[in-house]
Amino acid sequence: MTTAPAPTAPAARKVRLRGERSPIASAALHLTLIVASVIAVFPVLWVLLTSLKPAAYATTTDFFKETTFHNYTNLIQNTKFLTWFGNSLLVAGLTTLLGVIISASTGYAVSRFRFPGKRGLMWTLLVTQMFPVAVLIVPIYNIMAGMGLLNQPAGLVITYLTISVPFCAWMMKGFFDTIPREIDESGQVDGLTPFGTFWRLVLPLAKPGLAVTAFYSFITAWGEVAYASAFMVGEDNLTLAGGLQLFVNRYGAQWGPMTAASVLIAIPAALVFLFAQRHLVTGMSAGAVKG
Repeated sequence: MTTAPAPTAPAARKVRLRGERSPIASAALHLTLIVASVIAVFPVLWVLLTSLKPAAYATTTDFFKETTFHNYTNLIQNTKFLTWFGNSLLVAGLTTLLGVIISASTGYAVSRFRFPGKRGLMWTLLVTQMFPVAVLIVPIYNIMAGMGLLNQPAGLVITYLTISVPFCAWMMKGFFDTIPREIDESGQVDGLTPFGTFWRLVLPLAKPGLAVTAFYSFITAWGEVAYASAFMVGEDNLTLAGGLQLFVNRYGAQWGPMTAASVLIAIPAALVFLFAQRHLVTGMSAGAVKG
């Protein structure tokens, strides 16, 4: 009985493992990733470098000529930026807190209980996502005017909750569907009320979903422009979205303070993302498992 000869060294090197990329494919992949990274980072880097330039070079490519922090000091000392920042922080913080509470409780109720109008509630949460801002801004404006909530942070908070809660409630419902019902039953055996079971047993297991809900609610309130510009007037009442528009008029734009404000505005959003990022993928994928 004869055995097949062993492959020679050159022939063995030619044998490629399944799934292994060729050098050309690997180079093309790395080149694509580099180009995509440059495209993603370029606008942010441009804004950052422009904020460090004097007004005379604001629209030029002389990024490192006469570098200065004057735009930042001028923004903080000579404008209402800190007031706008505080207003935005208040609105975004309340929206995030209330959004998490309402979305989590709604998602849990829809996931675990049967009650009259459950299907209608689920369809309502879904249908509200279909209407764009341009359609809703006039009726919401009239409602807020009738309630005396125009030019009030509470009016913006309620408006932003109408945007974030329907999406987050659906997502939390899908996330709670992935948590075994046996946990609820064990809580009932131990004498916990439905709220006690939700608060002490189920909610700690839903941290990824809560992180996504908090992040989405915060970003919705922090970066929104249309409602903030329509509902808030007067420099002392503006949020960051409305305040930045004061740097642009029919005669031109003040690029220095505008880019400096953009950099400072991005910092809280980046911090929230860093805080929640380890839960984002898990929460979004788990919430999409069931509808």
